[in-house]
Amino acid sequence: MTAKLNIKKADEMLMNKILLIRGQKVMLDRDLAEMYVIETRVLNQAVSRNKERFPEDFMFQLNEDEFENWKSQFVMSKSDFMSIRRKPYAFTEHGVLMLSSVLRSETAIQVNIQIIRIFTKMREMLMTNKDILLKLEKMENKLIDHDKRIQEIFFYLKKLLAPNTEKQERKPIGFKTLNKI
Repeated sequence: MTAKLNIKKADEMLMNKILLIRGQKVMLDRDLAEMYVIETRVLNQAVSRNKERFPEDFMFQLNEDEFENWKSQFVMSKSDFMSIRRKPYAFTEHGVLMLSSVLRSETAIQVNIQIIRIFTKMREMLMTNKDILLKLEKMENKLIDHDKRIQEIFFYLKKLLAPNTEKQERKPIGFKTLNKI
């Protein structure tokens, strides 16, 4: 039972390391290095030696705005931020997969397997939620349409119930006879 709890906690910790940047789910180099139990510098050197394996859709460096936004979201000590000399690299799911061919330690292989499983779980959760969101959107559209129709009904009811302020000369109704008695 405790093994399952530990796995669940590890999965949750890993999920918290996955960020949404530029509309993509990514992991930062420092988080990956921590999980691989290597220095960020070592990870980035391995990537630099294999640049052709990491096109922009696999890995990119955070721009200044993204970097400032990322820093502002986390409570870190000043010394933590002083140790960050350059903007971190963000690895997409494909980039994380490619890291397994660059980092060949047993730890790297095990961590990569775990990361890929988490990415897959997240994708499955999104697909499940996507169906729910589509259904909710359809319901919302129906409600909006119903609201419009109900407003229309009330508009005409008010018009019918409102006293007629315009006095119009009405012709009498009924039979008209020529002879009056």
